[in-house]
Amino acid sequence: MKSSIVIPVPTVIMGLGNPGSSYYKTRHSIGYRVVDALADRFGGIWRDRGDLQIADITINDRPVILVKSNTYMNDSGKAIPCMLKKGVEPANILVVHDELEKPFGALSFKIDGSHRGHNGLRSIINVCGAGFARLRFGIGRPNDQREVPDYVLKPFGSDETKVPDFIDQAVVMIEDLYK
Repeated sequence: MKSSIVIPVPTVIMGLGNPGSSYYKTRHSIGYRVVDALADRFGGIWRDRGDLQIADITINDRPVILVKSNTYMNDSGKAIPCMLKKGVEPANILVVHDELEKPFGALSFKIDGSHRGHNGLRSIINVCGAGFARLRFGIGRPNDQREVPDYVLKPFGSDETKVPDFIDQAVVMIEDLYK
């Protein structure tokens, strides 16, 4: 899927999710799965660094830092100060996250904007502002708004078997940023 938005080439790609194996396959942790797929594809090895995990990769001769927060979704912004101290500008950060407002499997880039109720994005925006890029991974939305908190913390359903294919598409979209 092509995007008409021009995304600055990111030096940091942060996948949002909740730590722990019980959350890994939930909708809310799809960002973790995308950065894990990037690490697998480009030979990254994860290292713990307090509130975050980091893996260094190279995409088309460009160094990239992959990041996963070791905090829960609502505190995702705690991983950002480490990046800012390294001189990374928010404009050079790409955040991969689940998106309720997009149909399951829809992928799109976005720059700037509000958190639209996403607590991980809210936490990041509170730390560095909204001027970072996002790769929005559509997870769909339950019919009843009251079901959202449970919905995002449940694994994808059996009718959503194409998750690995969509993760692969996300990896290709990200790789295309470095061409």
